[in-house]
Amino acid sequence: MVHVVNTLPKKHKLLILCLVSAIAALTFLPSEKATASKDNNANALEIGKRYELQVKVDDNEKLTELNSEQTAEKLPEYDLVDHQVKTGDNLAIIFKRAGFSAQTLHKLINTNAETRKLTKIHPGEVLSFATGKDGTLAQLRYVISKTDTLYVTLDDEGNYNTSIDSKEIETLTKTAGGEISSSFWTSAIAAGLSERQIMNFADIFGWDVDFANDIRKNDQFGLIYESHYVEGEFIGTGKIIAAEFINQGQRFTAIRHTDGNFYTPEGRSMKKAFLRAPVNFKYISSSFNPRRLHPVTGQVKAHRGIDYAARTGTPVVASGNGKVVKAGYSKYNGNYVFISHGTQYVTKYLHLNKKLVRTGQKVKQGDKIGTVGATGRVTGAHLHYEFLVNGVHRNPKTVKLPKSEPLPRSELARFKPIAENFIAQLERNRELQLALK
Repeated sequence: MVHVVNTLPKKHKLLILCLVSAIAALTFLPSEKATASKDNNANALEIGKRYELQVKVDDNEKLTELNSEQTAEKLPEYDLVDHQVKTGDNLAIIFKRAGFSAQTLHKLINTNAETRKLTKIHPGEVLSFATGKDGTLAQLRYVISKTDTLYVTLDDEGNYNTSIDSKEIETLTKTAGGEISSSFWTSAIAAGLSERQIMNFADIFGWDVDFANDIRKNDQFGLIYESHYVEGEFIGTGKIIAAEFINQGQRFTAIRHTDGNFYTPEGRSMKKAFLRAPVNFKYISSSFNPRRLHPVTGQVKAHRGIDYAARTGTPVVASGNGKVVKAGYSKYNGNYVFISHGTQYVTKYLHLNKKLVRTGQKVKQGDKIGTVGATGRVTGAHLHYEFLVNGVHRNPKTVKLPKSEPLPRSELARFKPIAENFIAQLERNRELQLALK
């Protein structure tokens, strides 16, 4: 380094010397006096301790936050006036009655899909209106159901906003049951079941029991079902969870699985290849009887089927999946439909008022294929139903039907403990019913 400096010109040497001197002078200038402290007060920083970093909040941001909280606490409370929907009313009439213009109605209705539902109001329902200081519609309230209420509120920018207030539903399970004295329908009504529950119950066992023909006095029924409440008020029944029916000494039990379908305690589906009856249960005019007297001729003639007496127009459904092999009219059968279910089974539906399927058409179990009528040689409106196995007539009430598919083993392991619990509840309920009898 010294050798390099010596080779430099004299002017450069003087410049370097001045720079070195200046740096040395700065090194020896006095700095702020350093102090050490043993003070442990709250202002002293401690090693290893985490401290909050104080950040100054912008005044405008702080103001916005406060205003938001204040607004939430001081939402305006509206004085709502109720207007009940009368027969013949529409929204235009109701809005005019409440003192609001057609323009206000148009603006509110076209806010979104929720407000457009207001066009389907029914007599007896209530619309509640709140008027603003300037006479505008400040808020509309519409009770959609016992759980949901729609609010349409005017904001500061003159737009309508919608919100739905939903109440929490509490679901409890209840049991019901009884013994049949005259008919299943009247006994079920006496047990406190609704019409919808009765029909759902019959649908569950529709593959095993013909409710129009198989019911007998002293048959028993029981079920476990959901019951819904809002704020302690009963609002309606829900799904049937488990059910049993004792028909002529034979017990049928059904348990709802997580897939929404019903299964026997052994895990076999309640759904089978054929329904026992192709019409809703009402009553029948004659049972299966090979020595039956014909109602018109008075002669003994095999009556190879069942007659279901019902009003003209009552829906008739396909008892199983299949293909319509014939749909036509004849002097004796009237309007008729024959359905082939594979190579082994055929079902026949006679004396229809109307045919709703055509030859060659495929149908599924439960599809509507016609309506009850009085066509052909008959004395009154009814459906004549026949069931053939390999070309031979069988009693639709007692013919053995193909077994249903079981749950997979993995599902069965989860299903059985739940089923056993419900079966025990059904048995306790039956015992209680007998004790109270």
